[in-house]
Amino acid sequence: MAVLIQAELDKLKKSLLTLSAEVEEQVQKAVQALLTCDKTLADSVRKDDDKIDLMEVELEEDCLKVLALHQPVAHDLRFIVSVLKINNDLERMADHACSIAERAIDLSRIMCPESPYDVEAMGNKVKEMLRTALDALMKTDSELAHQAIEMDDPVDQIHRQNFVIIRKAIIDNPQMTEVLLHFLSVSRYLERMGDLATNIAEDVIYQIEGEIVRHGVDQQESKG
Repeated sequence: MAVLIQAELDKLKKSLLTLSAEVEEQVQKAVQALLTCDKTLADSVRKDDDKIDLMEVELEEDCLKVLALHQPVAHDLRFIVSVLKINNDLERMADHACSIAERAIDLSRIMCPESPYDVEAMGNKVKEMLRTALDALMKTDSELAHQAIEMDDPVDQIHRQNFVIIRKAIIDNPQMTEVLLHFLSVSRYLERMGDLATNIAEDVIYQIEGEIVRHGVDQQESKG
């Protein structure tokens, strides 16, 4: 029985890492489409979102099958619960990437303006957060997970700075309001992706230690 469930858990982990690679690529393509006003690339992000949705549903179904057939407990149960939650967070990240692609399409229809802030740098920070959180999952390393959580504060700070930059730009150039609001939306989507990467890191800590750290809670699950 132990060998069978371990094989199923390994399969879940592999599927989750495959999904995460797809989501990371979606983020990269969406930001690139925005920077280059590449409508074709942005359209591909939107089309690929259906594939990611299907992957998310299939992984959830696989998790439920393992729960029903093997009735795991303790660490194995925490792992499956974590996979279910991370699976959902990854799908939501892909949705935000799709939203960025939609903003890229909107901007390509206007003029392909230059961003008032460094979109690529912010996107890279978010991708680094996601990669670190997933490395923590793959290596069963709670220290890496904590590092990913700590990366969220700089992303939040960048978003706050972007808001100030865009507010001033709207005041100085009110004719550019529509364009600037699109870029503000992109900053907000990236900031939300950072929050989702934080959620993933917190779920990794729960899986490894049985410790809930979300929403400032710091408690050990009851034993037994």
